[in-house]
Amino acid sequence: MYERILLPYDGSEGAGEMLHHASEVAHWFDATIQLLYVADTTRDSVTVVEGDTIDMLEQKGETVVSDAAQTLNTLGVTYDTDVVQGNPAATIVEYAKRYDQDLIMMPTHAREGLSRYLIGSVSEKVVRLSSIPVLTIRVQSDEPIIFPYENILVPTDGSTAAMHAAKHVFSAAASLDATVHVISVADTAGFSPHVRSTTSGRDTKQAASDAVETAISEAETRGVIDTVRHVTQGTPVREILDYIESNNIHAVGMGTTGRRGTDRILLGSVAEKVVRSAPVPVMTVADSTEHGD
Repeated sequence: MYERILLPYDGSEGAGEMLHHASEVAHWFDATIQLLYVADTTRDSVTVVEGDTIDMLEQKGETVVSDAAQTLNTLGVTYDTDVVQGNPAATIVEYAKRYDQDLIMMPTHAREGLSRYLIGSVSEKVVRLSSIPVLTIRVQSDEPIIFPYENILVPTDGSTAAMHAAKHVFSAAASLDATVHVISVADTAGFSPHVRSTTSGRDTKQAASDAVETAISEAETRGVIDTVRHVTQGTPVREILDYIESNNIHAVGMGTTGRRGTDRILLGSVAEKVVRSAPVPVMTVADSTEHGD
């Protein structure tokens, strides 16, 4: 399913843990890791030595990927390395598309010391911009990453974009022989208690239930054997995070747009908040029509 995995990498301690997890994923799918160091051209990294202009970040990148290559050799994974210059988020997204990468893996919350282009806003920019699936991982030494993922949570709002993402995640889940948990949240958080109990509230919950059933049917079509349904009401991000904690979820897979399409009102903002907050890996899949694919 994944033949080429792009791993932006800076060689710091937290990124090393990402390297090991990427190797696990690559072994499972028999994929090649493309290790990428981006020399951030938005930083003042150029100096002159004996009349020659030398980009010190690029030199550092060569050292970093060389050290990582030794680790990958030890782990027995197939890999390539590259060092490029550019604006980090845009460069990562463009590189992935230009070289036909199937998956981008990036850390989100990481230990102090990770380069700024690998954490926080840049990872979120990659999630927003990429037409290629992005697997973001919160790297924490006290929370080991479980792989292969045994329980995968798929949030859905019943939109075309959500189903597009779900199909991709279901195929990955089938390859992993994982149990898929499908959740839909009737977002009534902005309604008064009276409205929640009226026909409008019931219709919202029925739509959520229908979305789950449609997704479950698609999961079974794609070879997922074990499924779990969950329909609830509340604030989507809070309900998703609570479900992760309460049900031993090992990974989440979701779309980056919802019913409002490129307005990114529903699953867009929800996806980014889940990426930022989830204690487990989160795969985000963009709607192909949003990126013109």
